[in-house]
Amino acid sequence: MAKLTIAGIPGSLRRGSYSLGLLKAAVELAPPDVEVEVLDISGFPVFNQDDQANPPPNVVAFKERVRAADAVLFSLNEHNYNLSAAEKNVIDWASRPYESSVWNRKPAGLMSVSIGAMGGVRAQLDLRHAMVFLNMFPINRPEVIVPFAAQKFDANGRLTDETTRKFVTDHLVELVRHTRVLTRAP
Repeated sequence: MAKLTIAGIPGSLRRGSYSLGLLKAAVELAPPDVEVEVLDISGFPVFNQDDQANPPPNVVAFKERVRAADAVLFSLNEHNYNLSAAEKNVIDWASRPYESSVWNRKPAGLMSVSIGAMGGVRAQLDLRHAMVFLNMFPINRPEVIVPFAAQKFDANGRLTDETTRKFVTDHLVELVRHTRVLTRAP
């Protein structure tokens, strides 16, 4: 089978964020026929519709990477019961102009991580609402919801919790299966 590319999108701008650590685990745990490429979301200006026809170069590069990917994998942080501002901004930039949204018909996986007990589940729900409008195709299970993140990553940001690593692996396997079904030629 052809190799699949998954664009990994972190939920935080912080270099040592748990959402980035979760994506690094996905890179490590991806099946041999899959490449997970972690995209850089830093330096995006706040979305302004006046600028959508002439986005900055880093936004253009991001959109090209997402468009070229077979699927996307969001790794979410939860801020105030919601997506982080950085991730929402990236989603808005890449959805405009509407007729050229990079999200349209894109298979997607969602993982979330939090230092609290809920593990970012509300951020996942928030993104799922947006995915309806964006016409994305997220997988539903297995879920990756990581509570109490400080106990599951080491000092270098590596995911060490074996149960969570298994959830990430299973999520990737399902995302690959889902993507192959959706992209199969008629």
